[in-house]
Amino acid sequence: MRMDGKIAVVTGGATGIGAATALKLCELGASVAVLDRNAEVAEETVGTLRERGYRASFHLCDVAVESRMEEAMAEVVDRYGALHVLVSNAGIQRYGDVVSTSAKVWDETFDVHVKGCFHATKFAIPAMLASGGGAIVIVASVQSFTAVNNSAAYVAAKHALMGITRSVALDFASRNIRANCVCPGAVDTPMLRGTAEMTGSPEKLIQTLGRMHALGRIARPGEIANAIAFLASDAASFITGTSLIVDGGLLVPTGGMGFQESGIGTEGKG
Repeated sequence: MRMDGKIAVVTGGATGIGAATALKLCELGASVAVLDRNAEVAEETVGTLRERGYRASFHLCDVAVESRMEEAMAEVVDRYGALHVLVSNAGIQRYGDVVSTSAKVWDETFDVHVKGCFHATKFAIPAMLASGGGAIVIVASVQSFTAVNNSAAYVAAKHALMGITRSVALDFASRNIRANCVCPGAVDTPMLRGTAEMTGSPEKLIQTLGRMHALGRIARPGEIANAIAFLASDAASFITGTSLIVDGGLLVPTGGMGFQESGIGTEGKG
């Protein structure tokens, strides 16, 4: 899984899964460009990478703005001379069902997740083609397969990312570009922690989320980064158009873990 000499872009790379992925790719030998709209936090993330001796840079970018994405990708190519890996990770969490969700919130959610991914792939692919090919990893979710209540815009956006993944994989396979997506379960990120704070009992929610996973806990960002790095590397050279579920067994138990622990299947357990 070494990535020496590879140039990678990570959108939403300031915190959480994005920051963990930037670190992992650097550890594997890649040079990493972090794209994010949170300049203060992203500069700290990149500064930490540089302090560790890695080659990394920050590029201010709102992924929903086409012109800014085009400029940021051009900056990356101008700085490093090539592009081999794109990790489209930028995302936000918004709540509401289809009745309570405003058009503004719906558009905002799709602008970041779907339009942001569209912009990232649109401007990364020409640079990859000029570099001889590459790998795209889109960060989707288990909610690309299922749903959580009161999250209509988020669920719909995550479903859409699987469509982008498959379309890019099919359209550019003959030109040495692979595209896959990673679908995490609950991950201990600042975004999840922010949601937990809204409940007034954050640790209780984290514990409840952990119980939903067969492994009994939520993921660490680095565990998702490991899966992303695998799909981005030459170790996954014959994998394209697929969705890798990295959810600690969240989607496995019929009826959820609560049912499994109290219903059928518990007979004979000590």
